[in-house]
This record gives sequence, C-alpha cells and structure tokens, in this order.
Amino acid sequence: MRAAVEKRKLFSAVLPARPGRLRAAGVLGLNGRNMNVLIRWNPKPLYRLVDDKLATKELCEAAGLAVPRTFAVVDHPVQVRRLDRLIGAREEFVVKPVRGAGGRGVMIIAGRRGEDYLAVGERAISPEAMRYHLLEILGGSYSIGGRADRAMIEQRIIGHPALAALSGGGTADVRIVLYRGRPVMAMLRLPTAASAGRANLHQGGIGVGLDLRSGTGVAAVWNGRIVDRHVDTGRPIGDIAVPAWAEVLAAARKLAAVIGLGYLGADIVLDDQARPIVLEANGRPGLSIQLANRGGLMKKIKDVDAGAPERPGIE
Repeated sequence: MRAAVEKRKLFSAVLPARPGRLRAAGVLGLNGRNMNVLIRWNPKPLYRLVDDKLATKELCEAAGLAVPRTFAVVDHPVQVRRLDRLIGAREEFVVKPVRGAGGRGVMIIAGRRGEDYLAVGERAISPEAMRYHLLEILGGSYSIGGRADRAMIEQRIIGHPALAALSGGGTADVRIVLYRGRPVMAMLRLPTAASAGRANLHQGGIGVGLDLRSGTGVAAVWNGRIVDRHVDTGRPIGDIAVPAWAEVLAAARKLAAVIGLGYLGADIVLDDQARPIVLEANGRPGLSIQLANRGGLMKKIKDVDAGAPERPGIE
C-alpha cells in the first residue's frame, strides 16, 4: 500500500524526476527502451514496414485491417504544379509525409473557401502555401533522418460522435503499446486548439491514460503536466470512455501480428460507424504514455517476459 501511494505521488509530479525514483516506480526510460527492448525485439529490417506509411497501409489492407483511403501520392516536384489534379474538388483530406514521425508535417483540411483550403480551426491555406508545404515534405523537412520523402493525400476520417466533442475539430485516436503482441498500455490522444487538429502529444495534444479492461480514462498529461480535465472543454478525464473498446484492442493485436515487431505502438481511430481504422504503426513509440497512465511500462514488460497470465487493467 505504501509503495502504491509513493508511486502515485511520483506520477502526480512533472517529469523529469530523479532516475532512482523513476526506476523504483517501474518507469521505462529512453535508454532502457532502446537497449533492452528495441534491440532485442525489433529487428532492423522490419522498421521499413512502419517507417513507410504506405508500406504499413499495404500490409493492413492485405490482412483485412481498415485504413484511410489514399487519394494521391506525390513523389516528384513536377506533380506539385498540378495541385488541382491531385486534390480535385475534395473539401476534406489529410496531407502527410510518408516517412514522417510525431505528427510533424501533417496538415488536416476540413473545408474550402474559394480557392483556399481551410485547415482545422478555419485557418486558410492558399494553393501556393499548399504547394510549398508539399515541396517541404518532398525535401525531407519532416522525414525520419531528414531524407527525401514522398507526400500522401488521404481520407480524413470522421471520428465517432462520442469522441468528437472532445476533439477540437480534429479527430481523436488511440495509441496502444504492445509488447510481444500483448497490449500493455493505452491512451486516448485528444487534439486541442493548440495542436491544430492533430492528436500527437508533441504537437500539443492531450494524452488520456486508459484502463485496458474498459477503455475508460484514468489520468491525463498535456505538455508534460498532469491534468484532470480537458484543457479546452473543461470536461473531467474520468468521464471519458472509448466506444467499441474490445474491437480496438483486437485491431491493435492484429496489427502487431502483421508487422512482426515485438514492441509496437498502434494508432487507431474509431470512425463514425464505430469501426477501428488503423492510422499508422510506430516502431519507437514515445514514453509519455506512462505519465498519462501514472504507471510504468517496465513492470508490464517484466510480467510478459515472466509468462504472467494476461490481466488487462491498470495496476
């Protein structure tokens, strides 16, 4: 009991804390993740399946997992001149770097005003600005390692109504961390006004830790701070529940089996029909999910390695 109280005190504070205290709380650190988990369970050749979002999509489609439709792929500057052909009359779509990470370079378009595209929050994007953004993506401004990249224009998923009110015009998604094919921690990622419709924590989204048994909120983190309410709506975190939770977990398990990495972050969105849609997979998922859950990943990993029976839930 005393240890549990101390653990809660630790996770109620802002990280970073002393390394000894973090280890005592079972927190998985960056070096521990890289040296003890990624090297052991994530073979380098398999990273190409998650670092390239189009490759991930192809695997998912072959396995029967739903993904957003791809409208166009831009791999040469000449294509950028033909913006009208790429986008056509579509009013809603998402522009992404194929090899991007952390939500960098993602642009969510929610409408049109004359010739301009309207990003979430009614920010107008001119055709010239859109072309420049596509050229930045091709040049590697947002790619892993800064290498030349491709851009894809894909379907904007309309999120489930139960989560739409929390999403600030963007679409909430669920990040599930799986270790050796088993879900060990999850969070709901909520866009905010500051994140411009993107759910990534690095872009200003809120991470809501989720009980693995029920998909209900247990705690949350925003910009490295523990929060009890949504920063825009004021809604209590404990009121949040992800619909169709069993289906979301099943999709994450199937994705892990398809990709083959032993340590994986699965990003899944529920559409307006409560269908799990795989947004992407991440072979190096960030560690802020621990702060959102006020618990460490190391204990979960040790339980799996020890062959402990699966007991979903926050411990």
